[in-house]
Amino acid sequence: MTALSKSSPTSANAIGGTVEQYSWNWQGQPVTVVYETLGQGMPVLLLPAFSTVSTRTEMGEIARSLASQFQVVALDWLGFGQSDRPPLDYQPSLYHKLLQDFVRSVFSTPVIVVSAGHAAGYALQLAKERPETVSKLILVAPTWRGPLRAMGVPKAIAGGVRQLVRSPILGEILYQLNTTPSFLRFMYSRHVYVDSTRLTPEFIAEKREITQQPGARFAPAAFVTGAIDPVETRSEFLADIQSLSIPILLILAEQAPPVSKGDMEAIARLSKIRTVRLPGTLGIHEENAASVAQAILSFV
Repeated sequence: MTALSKSSPTSANAIGGTVEQYSWNWQGQPVTVVYETLGQGMPVLLLPAFSTVSTRTEMGEIARSLASQFQVVALDWLGFGQSDRPPLDYQPSLYHKLLQDFVRSVFSTPVIVVSAGHAAGYALQLAKERPETVSKLILVAPTWRGPLRAMGVPKAIAGGVRQLVRSPILGEILYQLNTTPSFLRFMYSRHVYVDSTRLTPEFIAEKREITQQPGARFAPAAFVTGAIDPVETRSEFLADIQSLSIPILLILAEQAPPVSKGDMEAIARLSKIRTVRLPGTLGIHEENAASVAQAILSFV
């Protein structure tokens, strides 16, 4: 069962639209997913990248740029942002089903999907399995491997790390060590932002606040250890793209880490893909939002 309910027009961390709630059920457990709507016109769905600090607010500047011409909906994934963060066994099937049900419930016409990072794999599956729901697809610095897998950590070890982080006491300690302001700044400067001068104490404090919500460690632990990777191999990722007949735009981040950029370059070599190369790394949709928004507007 699913249901929609409307919340206050704006709230903390909102991007300037109407904050709403989507009631969903996963394996008998009711949960609430938060999303935000602004603008009018043809619908556009913004899917933020999965990360420890994932939230729809990272898509805020893109949303506001598109809202003058489109009805923009920005989603907080279950387990992230302002959505519920229950201690579920987060897995690809959960997010595949959530996205399909959400799109079917919220939109009455085909939607343009803008997906950042890991969200790309779920957007591709949506377009593949429910082709009537997606009109165009934009992949912004798409990835499909969680951080530990990208680093070459064996799957069994990554799974052990996930279980440690999920454990009641040690897990909370490990999570807190990996969400200190200094560690967040280090990760941002290494993989997410190119311009480190933007990583002000205020910026890092806002990001850390996202990580300090009740139940915050469960979904990020799944992401970091590869448990919610949407596919298992690059070839599977490319095959999903090749199976689609809708227009697809790739926004390739020029300063992305080598492994991730290699995946993006493989996508760019596909004949059906339109590619725009922009300065930035894995957080390009937030750091270089103006250029990303312009590329999207030119495409759609």
